[in-house]
Parts: sequence; C-alpha cells; structure tokens
Amino acid sequence: MSVALLGGTFDPPHVGHVALARAALAELPIDRVVVVPLGEAPHKAVETDAETRLRLAEAAFADEPRVEVSRHELERPGPSYTVDTARWAAGELGDPIFLVGADEFADFLTWREPETILELARVAVAVRPGSDAARLDRVRTRLARPDRVVELPFTPLDVSSTEIRERVANGEPIDGLVPPAVARLVAELRLYRP
Repeated sequence: MSVALLGGTFDPPHVGHVALARAALAELPIDRVVVVPLGEAPHKAVETDAETRLRLAEAAFADEPRVEVSRHELERPGPSYTVDTARWAAGELGDPIFLVGADEFADFLTWREPETILELARVAVAVRPGSDAARLDRVRTRLARPDRVVELPFTPLDVSSTEIRERVANGEPIDGLVPPAVARLVAELRLYRP
C-alpha cells in the first residue's frame, strides 16, 4: 500500500490543501493521504498551538474518506524535519510519497539530509501550469536519486494561510477559502483575532 504525506503547519488549513490531497489521490498510485501537522516548525514561528492546528486539520479533511490526519509530529519532541518524518513513515506506512509544492522543492537541497529523504521516500512535486521547469531540473540534476522525484500536475488555488489569518484579523469573511468546518472552528475558538 502506498501513502502520500501532506505536511505543514495548517494554520489554518485551506481549500488549496484539500485540493492538493484530492489531486494526489486522483493522479498518483496511492491508496490514501496522511496529513501530518507539524508539532514545532523548524523554519518559522507559529503562534497557534499544535493541538488546535491538529483540530483544524481534522475539520478540513473530515469529509475526505481516503485522507487521515496523523498526530505523529505532535507527539515527538523537537522541530519537525522532513527527514525524521520520512524515517517514521518508511517504517510505519510502507512506501511513502511526500507531497511538496514546486516552490518548496526548489529549496530541497537546503533541507536537512535531502538524499536520505529520497532513500526513504519519493517526492511528488505539485507543478502548476507555467512553473519554472528549468529551476526544478536544476535541483533534480544535483540529486543522486532523481528517479525518486515525480511531478504531480496541479493547478493551485489562489489562497494562503497568511491571507486567511489577515482576513480574520481584519473582520473579513473567509467563506470559500477554507472548508466550512474550518471556518466554524476558527469562529468558535476566536482564532487569529487581534
């Protein structure tokens, strides 16, 4: 059984995250997607606590029967590095595929132990129409295992977690940017308000 992993802070999860999971299920040879909210993000400050972000992720994907949300990164100490998640996933979930955006993959060589990640898992790069193919190829050519990188055609939605937090802080609606269950939880918990 093959599994795709979708990691992130999910602060909050939005319709773009759900669309990426659906695209992976439609286009990749996988049985399910495991959403992995980061416990401690290594490269950026996250104000919302991990348990709340987990609840938001569970709400976002509640209607997706082939998607599950994992607590794994919340239960281990220290920053959540992809290589550590890959070690866990390779041992517990079989043959994992990490879902990453093209912009994230452009920085792949700066990640902690990128070659080890590719030994343990494949990487599916969500490539939008008009992506800088040469930039992605430059990364691929420097990898020992470029065969472990596949492209996932994907047209991203114009939405970001930063934009959603700003809209909530300004009292603006977020309908259509997040799944309805996430919007309800954001309101109920009074998240992202000044």
